Amino acid sequence: MGDHVGVQSFSRQDRTRFRAKVGRCLDALAVMLADGTFDVAEPRLGLEIELNLVDGAHDPAMSNARVLEEIADPAFQTELGRFNIEINVAPRPLDADNLRELEGALRAALNAADERARGVGCGLAMIGMLPTVDEHHFTEQWFSEDPRYGLLSQQVIAARGEDIALQLDGPALSEGGPRETLDIVCDTILPEAACTSVQLHLQVPPEEFAAYWNSAQAIAGVQVALAANSPFFAGRALWHETRIPMFEQATDTRSQELKNQGVRPRVWFGERWITSIFDLFEENSRYFPALLPVCTDEDPFDVLEAGDSPKLAELRMHNGTIYRWNRPIYDAQAEGRHLRLENRVLPAGPSIPDVLADAALYYGLVRSLTDADRPLWTQMTFDAAEENLHSAARDGIEARMYWPEVGWVGPRELVLRRLLPLAAEGLDAYGVDAAVRDRYLGIIEQRCLTGRNGATWQRGAVAAREAAGETRSEALHGMLAEYLERMHTGEPVHTWAS
Repeated sequence: MGDHVGVQSFSRQDRTRFRAKVGRCLDALAVMLADGTFDVAEPRLGLEIELNLVDGAHDPAMSNARVLEEIADPAFQTELGRFNIEINVAPRPLDADNLRELEGALRAALNAADERARGVGCGLAMIGMLPTVDEHHFTEQWFSEDPRYGLLSQQVIAARGEDIALQLDGPALSEGGPRETLDIVCDTILPEAACTSVQLHLQVPPEEFAAYWNSAQAIAGVQVALAANSPFFAGRALWHETRIPMFEQATDTRSQELKNQGVRPRVWFGERWITSIFDLFEENSRYFPALLPVCTDEDPFDVLEAGDSPKLAELRMHNGTIYRWNRPIYDAQAEGRHLRLENRVLPAGPSIPDVLADAALYYGLVRSLTDADRPLWTQMTFDAAEENLHSAARDGIEARMYWPEVGWVGPRELVLRRLLPLAAEGLDAYGVDAAVRDRYLGIIEQRCLTGRNGATWQRGAVAAREAAGETRSEALHGMLAEYLERMHTGEPVHTWAS
């Protein structure tokens, strides 16, 4: 989806040709997998962070084009809404002290970008959902200038045949208080722009991809429970990680009748453990019609015969419009081709150390679970892993989830007693320095001990402000101002005073 899309309408013939091209790309991918001709490098950390722009009043700033012009750094790019930008971190090895070095580099890059943004009246907010976004920010005029975003929205709405209904209710903000309900209708996919995430990449050998993907799926609920940072949307207090259900709903191409028939959603956890990365690409082509059927002239078999790596542009374009929470990536560069696992469940923020701690937990756990003699996914059903994700999104760090040999357990107890040692073993296997390992896993440990993550801090801050007499709007704006001050200190959220 990062590729330029210039076509503004598609014919029936375009869709037929695109389907055939995707099929040919799949055939070429099967040949490459069978030949074992993928690059296998040392494990590398790859990272993307989506950011929001706010103005002096802490409302969304619709100025990403101007801000990016001021930043003038190719690592920063547009995202769906005019109040979004994204930073892409070049891959680096996972071993030694690279995580700690990355923290310094990220801090420097984001500080410099924030300073440039302030020169045009904006600031950067690293938060799962900007709490001052509301229904007025979801109209077509607020798409980023790149036409692919508006075109994607048109295709989603056309596939649905009706506007998008966003419906959700969440736990009460304070004990004994009322449950708040969201029930609005939008004619664009711009609510997706409110969902800003951290995306973790890991280059994986083809023969190990299924084990890594299964491991990532199994721990998705734990990741979300600990890192939840999206409790407010459109003025309502909803799920601790409202970003999960909002992303699912905002890009849903199904009418209610198709949902009733069991048609699969484009934001998808999946439905089974896999045995090969090919399973995922094949499911994508089998179950989902094209949204952006843009074709190239490349014949992947001609490229293979010439000894080069095909781009598989149609397969990659189609894959980019199916939003698996753990997404398979095929990439080809001049120096060769590789496969990556893209983990998409984490919200942005609250601080850079928090982001790196979440990354350390993820990379350590998937390595340990992949190397285990008895794979975790052979001990739990796929449905249990999916239910863990939604339970964690709803109730955050105090959720209840199922875990093999334990039964129903809270994520804090599960992580402290079982998963932190596994994550430490995984980071050791990557060759991460002990001091670096202990720094980031120590942040996770303290988050569990204090019970404070981004969502609990935000909810507590807003509840306190309302108890002191502020309106919801005043409380959200005041909380966000305080959040941004603490975000810039670089201190992890478990240290933030209530």
